[in-house]
Amino acid sequence: MMVKILVADDEEDLEMLIKQKFRKKIREQQYEFIFAINGKDALEKLKKNDDVVIVLSDINMPEMDGLTFLTKLSESSPLIKTVMVSAYGDMDNIRTAMNRGAFDFVTKPVNFEDLELTMEKTIKHVKQMKDTLKAIQENNILRMYVDQNVLNFMGGREYLASLTASETVEASIAFIDICGFTSFSEKESPDQVVNLLNQYFDLMAKEIIDQNGVIDKFIGDCVMAVFKGPYHLDRAIDACLSIRNKIDNLPAPSGKAKFLPKVAMGINTGDVISGNIGSASIRRLDYTVIGDSVNVAQRLQSVAEPNQILISNTSYQKVKESFNCRQVGEVSLKHKVAPVFVYEVLD
Repeated sequence: MMVKILVADDEEDLEMLIKQKFRKKIREQQYEFIFAINGKDALEKLKKNDDVVIVLSDINMPEMDGLTFLTKLSESSPLIKTVMVSAYGDMDNIRTAMNRGAFDFVTKPVNFEDLELTMEKTIKHVKQMKDTLKAIQENNILRMYVDQNVLNFMGGREYLASLTASETVEASIAFIDICGFTSFSEKESPDQVVNLLNQYFDLMAKEIIDQNGVIDKFIGDCVMAVFKGPYHLDRAIDACLSIRNKIDNLPAPSGKAKFLPKVAMGINTGDVISGNIGSASIRRLDYTVIGDSVNVAQRLQSVAEPNQILISNTSYQKVKESFNCRQVGEVSLKHKVAPVFVYEVLD
């Protein structure tokens, strides 16, 4: 398979030297080189050649230097790795380049044997990265644990660059708890508990996905779901109403287990921080949402009675013309200084 390499350098003789030194690999279609005279030109060439694997870049170039180019490249194309080429005495700039994401460096005058070894190492690293990403994408086991929207995100070019990035978005969060299941699980066999819990979660998941929601996580016998985009609050409420209806209409249990499930739900809407939360250094990240809006939704669920869907006054004002609600009144929520005015969604 041919590897496409971009060379950004304003020295005209470097292009000729590279073509001479690598003529065999070029002839055998192992390497294809594209040449740019500065960072700006290199970015334009990359737009037309999105299959470039690695970049060889000088640091001192007119119009856009190598350090600026490296920063822009890391933002736009994190899978492309860069080898910096600069004068031996330019170690301060080389150090800066490495801190900005350069994979390796070689010094001028160029030792082409060293350059080829460095290129091969860089190409191998990129291949390993892409193979790992492909394996994750194609892993059917992963699809059982990770929401499809997250998998779609992982397939995008921005995935690696966004591992620890976050954004503030407006969303609605729903917590759906199976009432009394913890005490029930203490009396039954683990196999029976897991099978029954999975049945309930499967039912909930279908209703959440039908409303274009994302299952953020399963927490014991509770589900946390996130809804973004147009009418996210309306869709969150519709999903919860549907879940309550489906749970209420489940057939009576057979056998020894006589558990009759009921759900208690809390929904809240507002700004949340969305992104990968955790430790990148140990590669333990959770793609989730956090913020006060999430906390309020969870605490509304914690005070909801079986079959109740509770929303805050802020949420009620947004949906009062679309849903039939009953005023509950002021409720004290954990870690909230002032009581929160609460409504129950009836239908």
